[in-house]
Amino acid sequence: MNILEKYASLLVHYCLELKSGEKLFVSTTTLAEPLLREVYREAIKVGAHVEFQLSIREQNRIFIKEAEEHQLDYVNPSYVNMMETYDAYLVIRAPFNVREDLNNDAAKAGRRQKALNGVNQIYSERIADRSLKRCLCQFPTQASAQEAGMSLEEYENFVFEACHLFAENPADEWVKVRAQQQHIVDYLNLCDVIRYKNSTSDISFSVKNRIWINSDGRSNMPSGEVFTGPIENSVNGYIYFNFPTVYMGHEVEGVTLFVENGYVTRWEAEKGKEFLDEIFKIDGSRYFGEVAVGTNYNIQRTTKNILFDEKIGGSVHMAVGQSYKQTGGQNKSPIHWDLITDMKNGGEIFADGQLIYKDGMFII
Repeated sequence: MNILEKYASLLVHYCLELKSGEKLFVSTTTLAEPLLREVYREAIKVGAHVEFQLSIREQNRIFIKEAEEHQLDYVNPSYVNMMETYDAYLVIRAPFNVREDLNNDAAKAGRRQKALNGVNQIYSERIADRSLKRCLCQFPTQASAQEAGMSLEEYENFVFEACHLFAENPADEWVKVRAQQQHIVDYLNLCDVIRYKNSTSDISFSVKNRIWINSDGRSNMPSGEVFTGPIENSVNGYIYFNFPTVYMGHEVEGVTLFVENGYVTRWEAEKGKEFLDEIFKIDGSRYFGEVAVGTNYNIQRTTKNILFDEKIGGSVHMAVGQSYKQTGGQNKSPIHWDLITDMKNGGEIFADGQLIYKDGMFII
């Protein structure tokens, strides 16, 4: 079995738990045809019904630039039907250029986002109760490798290692991750006040009666994190995010957020401050939808790809914007943006005043 066959098997059987008669929709770009082909083969062998969509180079940029208002407002009924009725949804990220959308017209992009709000809410509700089994994954492309500062071969090895694809049975490795993280989740689900602290951050929040999620590779591949939604008005303090991030094609680095009673009152950035200024004009963007701890120690470098960077073992992240409903979070926003900081050198996490995490590792 070659590496893409192992990848496809992991996605179909472990991540999506696909069954005979179920309907699977796959969304990717033409660059991921080698992986799509193996996923299609494995899903058909299972007995599933498979449909897929292949995006072309600069498809969204062309649409935003050329579309008239009625086109921006149009939502394909087939896409709505898929979100409402399909059993499984696989997104294989395979970008031609991660900055394709950098110079899109903001007003037109915002109008398009507003048009999709309804179907996005359906999506959020169905993935929350897993009536729609959703998985995001990555196919290595030259663009992603370049963004990560690697050769394509290096990046392929990085992606496959992060997914445990070099193991004899990758699914067994993810079952181990699930078991290891369940101990942490069980502990945190009994806690109220959490505090993240390092040399540049000191921020606390309540998670009382919120649900911590064991992210074990079924919704994201790779995964390796535990997360929840903070009580929205409970977040207080400041936090410095030292890892660079790319969002909507814009690179931002060295972000500091100052928070009072859940609301981001002030922000600074060493790079990308103007983009932050625009983000914080968006509804719901100045409250947090997620707090999390990354636990995948196979990932130890940033790649400017949130699918990997938020899972870095020894890091924490907080997301401004939309909450995940499965956590009990209440914040609503068109955006969900994860910002990440390193905790390996002196970082500490306290739960109800007790030290539970030090220098990038849980000690419970």
